[in-house]
Amino acid sequence: MNMNSQRILVTGGSGFIGSHFVRTYLNDHPSDEVVNVDLLTYAGRKENTLNEEKNPRYSFVHADICDTTKMDEAMKGCDAVVHFAAESHVDRAIENATVFLRTNVLGTHSLLEAARKNDVKKFLQISTDECYGHILDGSFTEKDTLNPRNPYAASKVGSERLAYSYSQTYGMNVLITRSSNNFGPYQFPEKMLPLFATNLIRGKKVPVYGDGLNVRDWLFVEDNCRGVDLVLQKGKSGEVYNIAGEQEMPNLHIIRMILKEMGKGEEMIQFVEDRKGHDKRYSIDASKIKALGFNHSKPFEQRLHETIAWYKQNEWWWKPLVKN
Repeated sequence: MNMNSQRILVTGGSGFIGSHFVRTYLNDHPSDEVVNVDLLTYAGRKENTLNEEKNPRYSFVHADICDTTKMDEAMKGCDAVVHFAAESHVDRAIENATVFLRTNVLGTHSLLEAARKNDVKKFLQISTDECYGHILDGSFTEKDTLNPRNPYAASKVGSERLAYSYSQTYGMNVLITRSSNNFGPYQFPEKMLPLFATNLIRGKKVPVYGDGLNVRDWLFVEDNCRGVDLVLQKGKSGEVYNIAGEQEMPNLHIIRMILKEMGKGEEMIQFVEDRKGHDKRYSIDASKIKALGFNHSKPFEQRLHETIAWYKQNEWWWKPLVKN
């Protein structure tokens, strides 16, 4: 490494968003090194970083973030931690919240302790707009009260507030981002957009919760990753930054866009019983990160087209992950 280069520890770098961050960060910072720590549970896959494994500036550590000893070892010589690793699927959290609390809260504590011990300069905690709960009108700003309405969101509130406490108690440089719904290639097929794309490719119907009118804001994953990097470079310690897609729409609307993109009709929609505690609408104000220079790289429609095309072209990646 040269004198100005950085070594970044990325947790969950084999997951959906984490692997994209590893890729974009290595590309955007040609002299920096990335250490990826991932346990490779169901959503973290070596296949997500095949190209990066050839890069001499990339290294992989197979470990559980709750293992403080291993985190201490992995963190040695690192200048910053970008903490993506998390259990993130709401339906799984409703069925069993225990693993979410272990990974999302205790795992974050393990990392914070290792970062404090190694005098890591920055700790960036990745959070979610679900921490705010739902909002029927207007948009949440970073100063609004957190009101999580499902166990997953509650575990993320716990983890990010724990990280914040380390900035106040120990003077650690802690940064937090809360992003809206990410989409793009390499997303595990249980999530909405890849589930619909892979179902339709196989001629199966797409399940829609309730009336399909729940509103989500859609953010292309690479835009989120560059927003995270922007906060890492320019963010202020102890501050939270919303990263919005600014593409709010009812689920039914994006489903119709996917159907049209794939040449299918509405007969492929199958309405199912609504999710427990299903938040009606998420909406966050991104003015704060825009002031740092954040913007979206391409129009939403183009990114949706690219994403669906990727799932069509990469059945090798998702076929082993889908049931029947």
